[in-house]
Amino acid sequence: MTGKVDFKKTLDTYRAPRGAFSIVDVPTMQYLMIDGHGDPNTSPAFAAAIETAYPVAYKLKFASKQDLLRDYVVPPLEALWWADDMTTFTTSRDKARWDWTLLLMVPSWLSRTMFAAAVEQARTKNPPTRIDDVRLEDLAEGRCVQTLHVGSFDDEAAVLAQLHDDFIPSQGMHMTGKHHEIYLSDFRRVAPEKQRTILRQPVIAEEAQGTASL
Repeated sequence: MTGKVDFKKTLDTYRAPRGAFSIVDVPTMQYLMIDGHGDPNTSPAFAAAIETAYPVAYKLKFASKQDLLRDYVVPPLEALWWADDMTTFTTSRDKARWDWTLLLMVPSWLSRTMFAAAVEQARTKNPPTRIDDVRLEDLAEGRCVQTLHVGSFDDEAAVLAQLHDDFIPSQGMHMTGKHHEIYLSDFRRVAPEKQRTILRQPVIAEEAQGTASL
């Protein structure tokens, strides 16, 4: 058995500068995914999604260690966020209007067969309430801009406004895809002012967007 892999240390995409924006090329990765809508602070579906994703993730981790002799640290929780009006992220912060997909990255060496087995194992005893909603899918983001935010989620608005309205246009790019957050801290246990979150936005070059629209 090789050493335990910690993707936060081995993948550049799990690192970002604080107080600055970096442009990164994110490879296609596979994730456990669960969808939902509404304010994550009050939506029972969001808490239920977390309580469903982790049991499946740990079943996969144990199967990888036992069957493939490949151990790893379960990666941090992530989420995609979007809304019909994206200014709800930078101005009103009207979280009731947000859609989301909860994410947990799964190493590429784990198969869909192993995922299906992990889901069935999680279902056998005290099954999580959203066990039928979890799926395994690839996410291809490509070129992205990201930064490290330290502090409360509600303090993200100014950073996102600078990202969306200043930095991305200044680089000759446009936003594409969905706002992506990576929670390096466990927000259920860490004080808001100490939370460390990577804020990521997929982008496309102006000329590429123009070509794609022809």
